[in-house]
Amino acid sequence: MLEAEKTYEHVLFEQDGKIARVTMNRPEKRNALSLAHMQELISCLKAVGEEKEASVVVLGGNGPAFCAGHDLSEMVGRDPEFYRRLFDACCELMETVQAIPQPVIARVHGVATAAGCQLAATCDLVVAAEEARFATPGVKIGLFCSTPMVALSRAIGQKKSMEMLLTGDFISAEEALAEGLVNRVVSAHELEEQTTALADKIAEASPLVVGIGKQAFYRQLDMPTEQAYAYTKEVMSFNASFADAQEGICAFLEKRKPEWKGR
Repeated sequence: MLEAEKTYEHVLFEQDGKIARVTMNRPEKRNALSLAHMQELISCLKAVGEEKEASVVVLGGNGPAFCAGHDLSEMVGRDPEFYRRLFDACCELMETVQAIPQPVIARVHGVATAAGCQLAATCDLVVAAEEARFATPGVKIGLFCSTPMVALSRAIGQKKSMEMLLTGDFISAEEALAEGLVNRVVSAHELEEQTTALADKIAEASPLVVGIGKQAFYRQLDMPTEQAYAYTKEVMSFNASFADAQEGICAFLEKRKPEWKGR
């Protein structure tokens, strides 16, 4: 049994061909991110990344919400050490999403609030149902969404992210699309089909090359332009020597479908 397929309490895992389906499964808590829930997500995603059986990850949630943020019921009256452990796990989860080689697509069917909005913003791509809504409402309960701010402010513009953080108001899926937080908005009955179609499209490429590209994308984001070009030209030079690059180039020239070798 693959490590990612072990039984979790709060997470469901399914290997569907080249797609790894990771589903948050605390519907009664609107998939709130308790410490245990985040630790399971980290474990599952790391296993997917290490095993390389999947080319793409689809991250979804069961029940009425995608994810309602941190589980506030476990945040009352705790000591500072617990809060550090909680937010350490949160940061590790977000870093894991972007560190694994497979692109992670968030399938957002309902609300994504606070750390749930952070999780969606952290994913490489987001497909949202028309009914989906996004918010960072921590300011309303005296706990500013400081860690969600990191992902949100990197996904959308400064003014809109500040507005969301300061008011805590929801934005619609269509507004999230316009602001760059979401890639596609589809009807609820098309959400699964459209998310799978996007995952299948990505899975057509060499997983090795996609993983190299994903890593390079995040590394170059905050570099000055000159440094980014210096870095990415080395990545491309390295990539061009791969068997998969040579196979892809030859397949294109010969007008045939490439056969990836993973090297």
